[in-house]
Amino acid sequence: MIAHLKGRLDATGVDYAVIDVGGVGYLIGASARTLAAIGPVGEAAMLHTEMLVAEDSIRLVGFARAEERDWFRLLTGVQGVGSRVALAILSALDTAEIARAVSAQDKAMIARANGVGPKLAERIVRELKDKVGSVALGPAAAAQAMPVGASADAVSALLNLGFRPAEAASAVSAAEEDLGPAATLDALVRLALRKAAKS
Repeated sequence: MIAHLKGRLDATGVDYAVIDVGGVGYLIGASARTLAAIGPVGEAAMLHTEMLVAEDSIRLVGFARAEERDWFRLLTGVQGVGSRVALAILSALDTAEIARAVSAQDKAMIARANGVGPKLAERIVRELKDKVGSVALGPAAAAQAMPVGASADAVSALLNLGFRPAEAASAVSAAEEDLGPAATLDALVRLALRKAAKS
């Protein structure tokens, strides 16, 4: 099993990168988000990888961050979601947005990805609802993710503390109602924790 590759970025395409490791070029499938994050061709690059073994092929899929790889594994565990669809979702949404969509059961958000229809989006949010807390979305991941608002970060913080997705989303929503849309992340988390403790 290959866990990651570190070398020189040799080439990129619409959905792949080639990394030269000691003179061997590895062709790695990747999301648009990962391709944008790994830097320019000719520079050093490192990708977390997942090896996909089928009857007639062995493929590598790469991710700029470990959280993306973890979400890829969760997504491909859903019936009907292959590697291509999982990469399309990871191209359309960052990990914090996927976590928020699953927590809120927002199938329309998942359906924004190419190749994901309403029925598949519904199956994804339903099957992953209880698993969303198993993917680490710590402060480092939140800092690297594209901004999606303090409320999404607050939900992630509560998930890290062991709250169930529905509890976290409900507590943060209630805190946001009290504090208003301009609330800071710190204030949202503090109030959400108090509300969650009372419920």
